[in-house]
Amino acid sequence: MSNLPAPLDHWFAARGWQLHPHQAEMLARAQDPATLLIAPTGGGKTLAGFLPTLADLAQGDHAGLHTLYISPLKALAADIRRNLTRPVEEMGLAIRIEDRTGDTSSHAKRRQRADPPHILLTTPESLALLTSYEDAPRIFAGLKRVVVDEVHALAESKRGDQLMLALSRLQALCPEMRRVGLSATVEDPPALARFMAHRDHPCDILHADPGPDPDIAMLETAEAPPWSGGGAAYAIPAVLDQVRRHKTTLIFHNTRAQAEIFFHNLWLANEDALPIGIHHGSLDRVQRERVEGAMVRGELRAVVCTGSLDLGLDWGDVDLVIQVGAPKNVKRLVQRIGRANHRYNAPSKALLVPANRFEVVECLAALQAVKDRDLDGEGRGPGPRDVLCQHILIRACAGPFHADDLYAEVASAGAYATLTRDEFDACLEFCATGGYALRAYDQWQRLKQRPDGLWQLRDPRSPRLIRMNIGTIQDTDTLKVRMRRARGGKPLGEIEEGFAATLSPGDTFLIGGQIVRFESLREMVVEVSRDPGRTPKIATFMGTKFATSTQLSERILAILNQPDWPDLPAHIRDWLELQRSLSDMPQAGRLLIESFPHEGREHVCIYGFAGRNAMQTLGLLVTKRMEEEGLAPLGFVSTDYATLIWGLEPLTDAAPIFARDALRDGLESWLMGNAVMKRTFRASATIAGLIQRNSPQARKNGRQTTMSSDILYDTLVKYDPEHLLLDITQAEAMRGLVDFGRIEEMLDRINGRITLRRLTRVSPLAAPLFLEAGRTPVEGAAQERLLAEESARLMQAAGLA
Repeated sequence: MSNLPAPLDHWFAARGWQLHPHQAEMLARAQDPATLLIAPTGGGKTLAGFLPTLADLAQGDHAGLHTLYISPLKALAADIRRNLTRPVEEMGLAIRIEDRTGDTSSHAKRRQRADPPHILLTTPESLALLTSYEDAPRIFAGLKRVVVDEVHALAESKRGDQLMLALSRLQALCPEMRRVGLSATVEDPPALARFMAHRDHPCDILHADPGPDPDIAMLETAEAPPWSGGGAAYAIPAVLDQVRRHKTTLIFHNTRAQAEIFFHNLWLANEDALPIGIHHGSLDRVQRERVEGAMVRGELRAVVCTGSLDLGLDWGDVDLVIQVGAPKNVKRLVQRIGRANHRYNAPSKALLVPANRFEVVECLAALQAVKDRDLDGEGRGPGPRDVLCQHILIRACAGPFHADDLYAEVASAGAYATLTRDEFDACLEFCATGGYALRAYDQWQRLKQRPDGLWQLRDPRSPRLIRMNIGTIQDTDTLKVRMRRARGGKPLGEIEEGFAATLSPGDTFLIGGQIVRFESLREMVVEVSRDPGRTPKIATFMGTKFATSTQLSERILAILNQPDWPDLPAHIRDWLELQRSLSDMPQAGRLLIESFPHEGREHVCIYGFAGRNAMQTLGLLVTKRMEEEGLAPLGFVSTDYATLIWGLEPLTDAAPIFARDALRDGLESWLMGNAVMKRTFRASATIAGLIQRNSPQARKNGRQTTMSSDILYDTLVKYDPEHLLLDITQAEAMRGLVDFGRIEEMLDRINGRITLRRLTRVSPLAAPLFLEAGRTPVEGAAQERLLAEESARLMQAAGLA
């Protein structure tokens, strides 16, 4: 331990601890420009990231900010501050550690700018805001290190792109600044290292000992899973039994609504009155913090939760993780499993609970992937230009800049390394004028170029408005929910605006595990009262509805094509055997399409295994092609693995329907007039600064923002179809909401090989799709035919025909 300064050496020795090899290696690499540490959950990653900082600060005086710690979660920053402050105090080190997030008071923020602490723990949004001030060069003058925790989670979203642009600014201010990325779950380490790197400073990768394999299995239940659905109510008795057997159990769900339903059912069955909590991002912050505190103190036996507890927090005595519903993504599952037995070289324990029969196969595929340490992930494209536009405005808030210098900074960030000067100039021009169709309006004239060539804000009042709208997180529009009181009651959380619009006085719904009755909507607040005795509606909570990853889909197809399915339960084997005898089994290199009659309608089932978003898009495109071919489709429904279409005519030739060019043309024409495109435009326009959600006067509600963005969208489509934001919107829509890339992957995989099976009845694999919610009707010739037939029948019955 001689390489540690005396205070750290004594502190470790007093506890009988020794540095793990990767922690010692991080200390040895303290002067490397950039390092990505990949270490298992519980392996002391965070301490490894901070050791060079503590060693440096312990050996000499340092005035001002030394180290920035960036976290994806406000709660994680607060947790790290607590966990870091204690050893610093025990070592007797004069090191100030503070956090700066959306929860920090304005007084504390002003003090931190004037007198920064040695270690500042923050989030990407708060860091972007700090870089926007004129005194940013003074604030960051002594910065030596930046530690980015859970870097894989940030790299998957625009928050990561925003962070890397902020770091490119800091690197220009502090050329000797070192970067450290920390992660437990990385499917492509070189790609993540490129994301973390600066153009002039490549990022080295340090792999820690991955530790023992997790103890992970499928939960055994007395009752078989249902054919469809996502609630897993059948497993409640078995889950409760596991909760009784363990100290603290985290019960993860993929959506907030499912978490609320499961918690409600679990509480009704909890005859032993075990202390159980619920935690998700739509709950009020006070309620979330109360649950977190109870977990740390060991007062809860179980917490039903969502992605809000996926990352980094060390929750005391959690010794079991239960994943309800197929995990959809192996990397996310590994992250969640790591919450249990959060200690170095202690195997994590987890159980998977499939919500329906098909998810049994998906859970088995996930178990095998975890065992093989085969993580999944989708490749990231170039840095998004809407985030770049926001960064240009943030840079302008800090003072005048030269376009050449800013382009050099931006292009030094890994995600923007391929950005051309023309693309950068187009973003700069958009920030300056709003683009060709909008340049006549003063509100979008935001930058001007001075005679000396420097760019600056046109209006000195602009910085306040720009700072109020910094960020890339696009929340679904929500309304606060409060208990009804004379002066405003206890806050419970938030529900989506669209769901609130469906409520009438007396309707009930679930939030925070409570059944509440809707009383009124007053000043954009949903007022409720308790109503425990009624069957609730379910709130539509914001949050991602995950699609099964490409790698997991490949494993599922491999399992389906096993000769006898030795690892699956008997009821699943019988189901698959029946499918094989009556039809075919879907294969990776061939597209299976089934055609069959059912209840007076013709049905087509397409087994694309491309994930829910892509299969939903495929349903839209195929029904459009069927309409053009005169097959009169009436509607469709999609899951992660298949799309079921019903209509009036049988499909006899699939090849013209699945021609790639026709599908792409259909997508582009459909997108231009579709709500998906407008929704994507609204998100990109908000990030790029064209639409301001927040102003000094008030925050626009969802309806106001939608109206503003829809008018802008229609204007640009009509008068400036080449506008930068329309180009950004189309790229975002193709990659995100409609996931057309997965459809193209599927078409590449099958390479024209299509099996069209005409059956006499519903196939076993298609049967569960008839029970799926979320059916999409198709307006077209079929509706007109049905209306004409019904009119003729009525006329005949009336003796008029």
